[in-house]
Amino acid sequence: MIKVLLADDEVLVRAGVRAILGTAPDLRVVAEAGNGREALELARAHRPDVALLDIRMPVLDGLDAASELRRAAPQVAVVMLTTFSEDEYIARALEGGASGFLLKSGDPYELMAAVRAVHNGAAFLSPQIAHRVIRQVSGGRMSRRPAALQRIAVLTPREREVLALVGAGLSNAEIGERLYLVEGTVKAYVSAILGRLEVRNRVQAAVLAYEAGLVPPG
Repeated sequence: MIKVLLADDEVLVRAGVRAILGTAPDLRVVAEAGNGREALELARAHRPDVALLDIRMPVLDGLDAASELRRAAPQVAVVMLTTFSEDEYIARALEGGASGFLLKSGDPYELMAAVRAVHNGAAFLSPQIAHRVIRQVSGGRMSRRPAALQRIAVLTPREREVLALVGAGLSNAEIGERLYLVEGTVKAYVSAILGRLEVRNRVQAAVLAYEAGLVPPG
């Protein structure tokens, strides 16, 4: 059972998200918060696996709550849920350590898929968000190639293989199947890669893999 913390200042939105997740037998909302500060307190009390955080909330917004949550409880995967798709929110969310970014107008099944994906160690961006991220990266990909290659030079050949598959969007289980490794070993590789590259999450690692040319365009 994947335990979910839901934070949104709109009661109707929380009810809708809770109803959607409630249709899945493997997902359960264990706590609900109306602001970012309350979300942090509930995260400490309920130890969720995944936190769904609205971007705009009173007291402490979702972006700041995500940053604090990632420092206080790095084992909690964070997904940002918002009606806004401006690039500035995307950048701040990813820099803050979010593993996923969804628009509230997205498909309900997308919401469930995102929770499962980040819980399994993958990143998840809604199609609209993914398009924006790839567009930003591809716009200056070649100019950033030398710096990206220099950064990944610290990795072993196997770690570069794993990074390439992370960049392609594969989960730990899928990477394990591709490289004939057990999932725990893949998880250890990914943790080591994040540390060596000094990035906060898989999304940032994936962007770096794309910039370094480990992931083909398109």
